[in-house]
Amino acid sequence: MLSLSARPILAAFLLPKPKPKPRRLLLLLLRHLHSSSSASALTPPTPRTTTPDLPEDADPTPLFLRPPAHPVPDASLAAFRLRAAALVPPSAPHLHRHLRWLLADASAPAPSSADPAAPHLHLLRAPLDELEALWLRHVRDRRPFQYVVGNEHWKDLVVAVRDGVLIPRPETEAVVDMVGAVEGFQDGWWADLGTGSGAIAVAVARMLGPAGRVFATDVSEVAVEVARLNVHRYGVQDKVEIRRGSWFEPLEDVKGKLMGVISNPPYIPTDDLPGLQPEVGWHEPKLALDGGKDGLDHLLHLCEGLSSALMPGGFFVFETNGNKQSEFLVDFISTKWSSSFCDVEAVLDFADIKRFVRGYRR
Repeated sequence: MLSLSARPILAAFLLPKPKPKPRRLLLLLLRHLHSSSSASALTPPTPRTTTPDLPEDADPTPLFLRPPAHPVPDASLAAFRLRAAALVPPSAPHLHRHLRWLLADASAPAPSSADPAAPHLHLLRAPLDELEALWLRHVRDRRPFQYVVGNEHWKDLVVAVRDGVLIPRPETEAVVDMVGAVEGFQDGWWADLGTGSGAIAVAVARMLGPAGRVFATDVSEVAVEVARLNVHRYGVQDKVEIRRGSWFEPLEDVKGKLMGVISNPPYIPTDDLPGLQPEVGWHEPKLALDGGKDGLDHLLHLCEGLSSALMPGGFFVFETNGNKQSEFLVDFISTKWSSSFCDVEAVLDFADIKRFVRGYRR
């Protein structure tokens, strides 16, 4: 769970990837150009407190899913575009692209008027005053753009997200590729622990056969709500069961029956949290970031529960904070449970960082 621009780009080392769409490619490039370690040595500036709140009657539905029910004349939309562009500082030219994407996600073609003299209208998914407040929070408060528009483009999905749910990162897509490389994965039962938005669960479910299932757990009520939304949006509710609870706790009835366990848990060391980018440290849920003193608290808990959760020959893959964590976990699992697991190894991402740990139950 690194910062939005600090996390390295995904290593698609197992399966060929489709050519990214222009919007997605720009997001990946921006993240790569601003890449650094998971926590900056500099403490970010104090968040602003003067940005206007959203209107009290603002719709909580993600912006891109709302109906285009707000007609706005050409002149009013043009004036908003000028005001919004004027807020972009010279040091952040990428925000001009965000403004274009915001307007693209927030608008829909208006029906043609029978009166040629009538002013041309645009249909928006939110009133202009709400769009203005959303834009101000993005520019001045560094609120992630994904929370502004309510989605993240991830693999071949458009994943709904909102405040309180971790935004899925590009490199986590490799977890789905690794699942797809497991022999017979289509008919197995899989657990996605700490599912967040449900992105991994939905992507895996779309690859499964008739007997395949995903059990996705999360302790966060908000995450469970958003994960269910994404499951229903992609029509995989017959393949994915969302269960609220901590890690393995909701899965007692499937113990020893799982073909695979997948998790992208909190792994940022607590002392590194203040140095995260403002987009992450100020806005994304600490519950999904804080991995304890050395970042290993949740990863070690997951390791402890693996042997009883997996069926013989079952597969596991965890995302980690990088080289040291992955190397430690490989050694820890191989030493402590040498009789229970085999082929335990660290896997590189695009930046040649040992980002994942995977292996098999004997």
